[in-house]
Amino acid sequence: MKKDLTAEAYLDRLLTADAVAENCPMRRTLTMLSGKWRTHVIYALCKQPSLRFGELKRAIPGITNTMLSATLRDLEALGIVSRRQYNEIPPRVEYALTGKGAALLPVFTELARWGEAHLGDEP
Repeated sequence: MKKDLTAEAYLDRLLTADAVAENCPMRRTLTMLSGKWRTHVIYALCKQPSLRFGELKRAIPGITNTMLSATLRDLEALGIVSRRQYNEIPPRVEYALTGKGAALLPVFTELARWGEAHLGDEP
């Protein structure tokens, strides 16, 4: 949010902005978070400081190895996730949120609050 705007003024600006414009912040954010598994990976990494590939796979039921690999590559390219490779035998790779990724935590908190308020105990 721009520092010189109140939350209400910023929301009004977003709602009246041209949503088709390439530089619309809402559009760019939704595009970045789009995809079936991106938010699941980010959420799993929110809960642990770092996870290995197998740990991430177990934390996200239903994701295939191929989709997890592709999603991690995409999030790394976007600067949301970092990949750290340790030169050991056997090789070890850990994934963690970057500062940019950790900045999404308040967004996830608000999504959780919305879910509690509007979804109740529905599965």
